Amino acid sequence: MTSTDIKPASGKLGILIPGMGAVATTFMAGVIAARKGTAAPIGSLSQMGHIRLGKRTEARNPTIKDFVPLADLDNIVFGGWDPYSDDAYTAAMRAGVLQANHLEGVAEELRAIKPMPAVFSHRWVSRLDDVDNVADDPDHMTAVERIVEDIERFRADNGCERLVMVWCGSTEAFEEPSDVHLTLESFEQGLKDNDPHISPSQIYAYAALTAGVPFANGAPNLTVDFPAMLELAARENVPVCGKDFKTGQTLLKTILAPGMKARMLGIDGWFSTNILGNRDGEVLDAPENFKSKEVSKLGVLETILQPEAYPELYGDLYHKVRINYYPPRGDDKEGWDNIDIFGWLGYKMQIKVDFLCKDSILAAPLVLDLALFLDLASRAGKSGIHEWLSFYFKSPQVAEGLYPEHDLFIQLKKLKNTLRHMMGEELITHLGTEYYED
Repeated sequence: MTSTDIKPASGKLGILIPGMGAVATTFMAGVIAARKGTAAPIGSLSQMGHIRLGKRTEARNPTIKDFVPLADLDNIVFGGWDPYSDDAYTAAMRAGVLQANHLEGVAEELRAIKPMPAVFSHRWVSRLDDVDNVADDPDHMTAVERIVEDIERFRADNGCERLVMVWCGSTEAFEEPSDVHLTLESFEQGLKDNDPHISPSQIYAYAALTAGVPFANGAPNLTVDFPAMLELAARENVPVCGKDFKTGQTLLKTILAPGMKARMLGIDGWFSTNILGNRDGEVLDAPENFKSKEVSKLGVLETILQPEAYPELYGDLYHKVRINYYPPRGDDKEGWDNIDIFGWLGYKMQIKVDFLCKDSILAAPLVLDLALFLDLASRAGKSGIHEWLSFYFKSPQVAEGLYPEHDLFIQLKKLKNTLRHMMGEELITHLGTEYYED
C-alpha cells in the first residue's frame, strides 16, 4: 500500500479549549505531569496503545506514538475560554478532581493559563450563575470576529505552527437544526442577524474553521453536525468530529452490549441512572440540557443491537436513562445499570453494574487523543467528518445517510486500520487463514 503524504509535526501545537472547567484542567494537568515524567498518560490510546502491523508471526507491535507522526507532548501549549475568570490552577482546585498534592507539581504552569473572555448565554446554559468573564458582544458575528482574533493572537504569542480546538464546555440546551443551519450562506446571515438558534458552541466552531483550526465537539450539542458547518469545513479543508465524549456509563454499554449481541442473548430492559455533582451535573439538572444528553445516550443500544434485524431478542427492549445532580459526589460520578436479559428457552437473568468512576479522569485522555489525531489528519490534508474517531464519542458524527457505529471494538478496529492505511501498512482483517494453508 502507498502511505499518505503527512507533513511533519514540527513546531508547537496549540490546543484551544472552550470551557476550562473540570475536564479541561484535568487534561492540562495530566499532560504537564506526563511530560515532566511524574505521571503516566493512562487512558490515552495515542500515548500508551500499541498497534499490530503485518502478520502475527512478524511480531511487529510498535506503540501508536512511534508508528504515526504525532505531535510530541513537549511541544503542546494550552489556551482557552471560560465564563469564569479563574486561571487553570484555581479552576482545577475548585473542580476538586485532582488532589492538591498532585496539582502542586504542575501549579506554576497551570497558573499561567488564564481563560479568554467567553461567549456565553443563559439561553443555552441556564444553571451557571455569577459568571464574571463573559464578553459583551453586540451580535454573533462580532463574537466570531473576536474569537478569531483570540485564536490568531494566541497563535502568534505562543509561536504555534498548528492549532486544534476541542469543546469541553457545558452541555447546551437541546436544539434541532433549523433553517439557519442548512447552508453556509444562511448561517452567515444568521450570525449577522443574531439568530436565536445559533448557540455559543456553534460560534466557536465557525470561528475555528474560518481560522483553519480543526474542531472536535466533546458535548452533545448541535455544534458541527449540520450542513452549513460541513460546507465551511470543506471550503477551508479542515477536519471535524464529534460528539459527546464517551466516558462512564455509555463506555460500559458499548463494551457490554456487543458481547451480549455476539452471544445472541436477549434483552428485555436496560435501566441506567447516574449521580454527579460537578458543574456538568448542575447544568444537566436543567431539563432542556438533559434532553441533549439523553438523546446522545439513548441512541447507543439501538444501533449496536439492531432490533429490526433481531426482533425476538431486542424488539421490545425498554431503555431508560436518568441523570441526577447530587452535589456531595462532586466529580465522582456513579453510573448504575440494571439489565434484564434472557437466554436459552427464554429463561430470565439479570446483570447489575455499579460504575464508581471519575468523569474528568476518563475524559481527559480523550481530549489529548482527539487533539493529536485531528492534528495528524490536518497534516495529512484531510477535511470534513472524521468517522474513524468515533471511538471517543457517544454520538459519532457520520456522513448523511449513514448510521453511526457504536460498538467499541469495531470503532477501535476502524481507528487502527485508518492509521495503518495512512502509513501504507496492510489492513488487519483477523481472517488468519494464511497460517493454516499449505
